[in-house]
Formats: sequence, structure tokens, C-alpha cells
Amino acid sequence: MAVVTVSSKFQIAIPRSIREKIGLKPKEKLVMIEKGGIITLIPQLPIKEMKGFAKGVQTRDIRDESDRF
Repeated sequence: MAVVTVSSKFQIAIPRSIREKIGLKPKEKLVMIEKGGIITLIPQLPIKEMKGFAKGVQTRDIRDESDRF
């Protein structure tokens, strides 16, 4: 688990171990989602890299809409 500190300008630094693990490079964009006080950062991928990422997804038994982002 990595702990970061929010600066006086509300900035954070992503620890090297996490950057290397997910292959994050300078100037790449992250999508930030907040839900229930939890912040999630997701790398924004080019649309070409997303081709086929949902292959085989089942549409049955989808959770309630109230639990979605």
C-alpha cells in the first residue's frame, strides 16, 4: 500500500512502484472517479487499445443501477 500526501496546491505524486507496475508514462492521462468518498484513478487508453476488451461479457444479472458509477 502506498501513502501519498496532498500538497498545498492539492497535487499528489504517484509512487514509482505503482507507476512502473501499471506502465504509466509522463503526460498520459488518468480518469478520476469519486464514489462514496473513494477516489479511483484509471489510465485513459487510446480507443484502438480498447478493441475487444469486453469480449465475453455477460449481460445477465447486471447489478442495480443505483450501484453504478
